[in-house]
Amino acid sequence: MAADATSAVTPPPAPAGICAGRVVIVTGAGRGLGRAHARAYAAEGAKVVVNDLGVGRDGSGEPDGPGEPGGPAHAVVEEIRAAGGEAVAHGGDIATPEGAASLVRAALDTYGRLDTLVNNAGFLRDRMLVNLDEDDWDAVMRVHLKGHFLPLKHATGHWRAEAKAGRVPHACVVNTSSGAGLLGSVGQGNYSAAKAGILGLTLVAAAELASYGVRVNAIAPTARTRMTEQTFADTMAVPEPRAFDAMAPENVSPLVVWLGSAASEGVTGRVFEVEAGRITVMEGWRPGPTADKGARWTPAEAGEAARGLLADAEPPRPVYGAR
Repeated sequence: MAADATSAVTPPPAPAGICAGRVVIVTGAGRGLGRAHARAYAAEGAKVVVNDLGVGRDGSGEPDGPGEPGGPAHAVVEEIRAAGGEAVAHGGDIATPEGAASLVRAALDTYGRLDTLVNNAGFLRDRMLVNLDEDDWDAVMRVHLKGHFLPLKHATGHWRAEAKAGRVPHACVVNTSSGAGLLGSVGQGNYSAAKAGILGLTLVAAAELASYGVRVNAIAPTARTRMTEQTFADTMAVPEPRAFDAMAPENVSPLVVWLGSAASEGVTGRVFEVEAGRITVMEGWRPGPTADKGARWTPAEAGEAARGLLADAEPPRPVYGAR
């Protein structure tokens, strides 16, 4: 029996999921964690703007232009579409004002709204401090710290305008820090400093943007990516078949998706470590043992007091490599 005309043109049902109807930007989404996040958001019903410049692990190489087929951003878009989701590629440099602005425009022009920004793009240029060139310092600061600030700035400009027009958004930002930003990492002074800066930016943004309906949180993930699979080859090795792959980047994405959904309402200014099946709320600098003389110390007195306080303080956790 032939289908009637009405049933032939009936649109497919809207995708289900905790992000159904939301529009999400993910930077650095061509590989690794970003790719996992983009696919996970799409699986939960979001429309995803997949940003990736298509450069090497250290940021070198010619980027894939936004119109060039075969680049990593386009590959992820095709994966999402093949699974029934919606996505569009963006190949701009989000560490430039023009690239960050065009990223936000891509979401608005394609889908008419923006609900969530996931700042994830980055690369490594590891050196011990005595061998670290200024160019390598600047490049890592640029992609990680400036590459978080500029998309945040342009997305916030849109959300502030919405709030002032009486359309207060339920907007979310998820920033990507690292254990190196929390504790430091030998051989990664530039990366550790940039990732620590992201934590400070997260706390300030959460406080400043709350009145516009924007929540801002950060993650410090541990997973197998191009930045970790060589440096930590043993830890990041793929397990035997059917064993739990603790270092799979897909383990991190469920929390990132939740943080970028309306379900995380009320959660802002928080930092989470995420590894394998473990989620930890990180608690930042808090006052420890204190001594107060009520007057100025002499250097010898200050030193003696400091020694006594350190004896009562928690020992520092050891520094380690990038996660």
